[in-house]
Amino acid sequence: MKTMHLAALTAAVITLGTLMPNLAHAQTSPSIPIGSLTAFPTVVQTGTKPTLTWSINYPSVVKDYVIVTPPGTVTPKQNLRCDIRILGAGVTTQNSNGTINYIQTNCLVRYNGSSSWTTIFNGKQTDAIVQQQGILATFNNVSVTSNMAMNFGGQYYWNNAWSTVRYSTSSTYIKALVNGDTCPSRVPDYGAPSLESFLKPYLDSSRKVRIGPMDVIIFMELTHTSTSDVGYDEQDLVILVTYRTP
Repeated sequence: MKTMHLAALTAAVITLGTLMPNLAHAQTSPSIPIGSLTAFPTVVQTGTKPTLTWSINYPSVVKDYVIVTPPGTVTPKQNLRCDIRILGAGVTTQNSNGTINYIQTNCLVRYNGSSSWTTIFNGKQTDAIVQQQGILATFNNVSVTSNMAMNFGGQYYWNNAWSTVRYSTSSTYIKALVNGDTCPSRVPDYGAPSLESFLKPYLDSSRKVRIGPMDVIIFMELTHTSTSDVGYDEQDLVILVTYRTP
């Protein structure tokens, strides 16, 4: 839970929605080596030997295909295809009577050498696409170009105004991690009540990120500026980016 420091809101508590989603991200390659072994002929006479043929399919690792530059820039090493899902979207406020207001949130991306930012999501935690963690129609099977950085941004709408956009190009509020990385230090421990439930399927008890081998997860802090503030937890907007070869 977190308190929004806005003049128009003196006692509201900021949090993300706490609905538990299905672990819906796409697995585009095996997570462990798999293979096959065949023998020919299958029946042989005593003293003869069959010919053995085998193949091994090793798992892809996203860092073989992209460069992750801290805190939140991802650059493809080759032309790739890409999907984005919103794992948790939208800051909320809690009224004094306990009711929740879900706040409109934007997710932005800049990619393929563009100088402008594209809004790929404008909605709330209650939207079906967020609860289902489905692929965004605005970023489904998109081509991303070799050596062209992908950057991410987010903001929320409150009191008839949009907050300042936070970009991965100009702040430390946005972090990109891959499978096995340690989650941001401000994200609460796995068993902590302040950890948003939608994040639990993507983390383990040792604070490691648990996602697909070709996924990158992006954490955003949109509501606080001071890391010493109890509300600075980097859970305000979280997206999953999945890459694959064309």
